[in-house]
Amino acid sequence: MTWLSAIIMGLVQGIAEFLPISSSGHLAIAEHLLNMQGASEIPQFYDVLLHLGTLVAVFIAYWDEIYDMIVEFFAGVGDLVHHTTPRAVPPARRMILLVIVGTLPLFVMVPFRRFFEGLSDNMYFIGGALLFTGVLLFVSDRVRRGGKTEKTARLSDALVVGIGQAIALCPGVSRSGMTITTGCFVGFERKFAVRFSFILSIPAILGANILSIKDAVDAGINWSEMPMYLIGVAVAAVTGYLCIRLLKMIADRGRFGAFAYYCWTVGALVLIFTIV
Repeated sequence: MTWLSAIIMGLVQGIAEFLPISSSGHLAIAEHLLNMQGASEIPQFYDVLLHLGTLVAVFIAYWDEIYDMIVEFFAGVGDLVHHTTPRAVPPARRMILLVIVGTLPLFVMVPFRRFFEGLSDNMYFIGGALLFTGVLLFVSDRVRRGGKTEKTARLSDALVVGIGQAIALCPGVSRSGMTITTGCFVGFERKFAVRFSFILSIPAILGANILSIKDAVDAGINWSEMPMYLIGVAVAAVTGYLCIRLLKMIADRGRFGAFAYYCWTVGALVLIFTIV
């Protein structure tokens, strides 16, 4: 690990984690460009910290919504204890239920985690997955605009989006791209599809880090490289926050086609250079 590679990896993580272009695919590409062949060559502890950096970006960007959900969580626990039920379920409490249901498909995929991690070294798979992500983004621009929000979305809608998030465990398939486009397919309002995608990433990122932290510690922590790690994490957090703001603006306009063309270009280049 060098200062330059730490900063580059932080930039790639911060940009690709939230823009619908696949952070896992771009990290794998960056590893090959930096001659860091194989995901195992990237310090596992640094990978965990990078994801925590992007998680901080989500909390900053959506703190008001997250705060309301925290308050409603404890209010809901109080209602259960006192056997009371509000006349109208608050939107933040419905959002909690939607996030819980949307996270369930990830538990089914946990036993296959090692398999998906191993695909990071397969550039043919990553190139094809980026092309697939581009198709999803292209089609999502052409589906009928929905109007569902946390007030009207069904639990089955959240489950479908959650299945999309589980599929995005494949490197090269964008998590945000899958969840946003799947949300559009089930009739979510564009802004809500983006917001739900990012809030849904919180338990996903936390869960992935919890599963990875033991392996990272067992692999050893090079404390002399910690300053590089922290700089990379800061870069990931700042760029992640800026990309969330950018995607919010794009959602207002309701078009993700530019990302489709980008994914097709990168995917095709990856396949061509891998073959050559």
